[in-house]
Amino acid sequence: MRSPLAEFLRARRQVVSPDEVGLPSGHDRRRTPGLRRDEVALLAGVSVDYYTRLEQGRERRPSDQVLDALARVFHLDAEASEHLHQLARARARRYEVDGQDEQVKSHVLLLLDSWSHGPAAVLNRRTDVLAQNALSLPSSKG
Repeated sequence: MRSPLAEFLRARRQVVSPDEVGLPSGHDRRRTPGLRRDEVALLAGVSVDYYTRLEQGRERRPSDQVLDALARVFHLDAEASEHLHQLARARARRYEVDGQDEQVKSHVLLLLDSWSHGPAAVLNRRTDVLAQNALSLPSSKG
């Protein structure tokens, strides 16, 4: 599954023609509509490998300068350019460690307390136990 940023880049690349960005259209047969990845990379001033990683969702933190360059290549208006930046920030934010992944919401705690069907726990991405119900606690019988 691709990231929303990757999907946006791919969609924009497909709707911009070489003529629109000053490239010769070359009457060769294009396998895909719009610009090729190497053309976008050239126009944005990034490597083809880097742009490919962005479009495949493998690059997590593009700089504002790269995003601005891509917005220029794709002729984005201010609103679409801001959307591009938000997509990139949302993708990066998922991987930041800011302590929010350590907080268990109160409604989840209530659900854990009411869960009587079996042991249940809330883990963070490092698999630390953040909360658990009474059935998941070790019994004091021994």
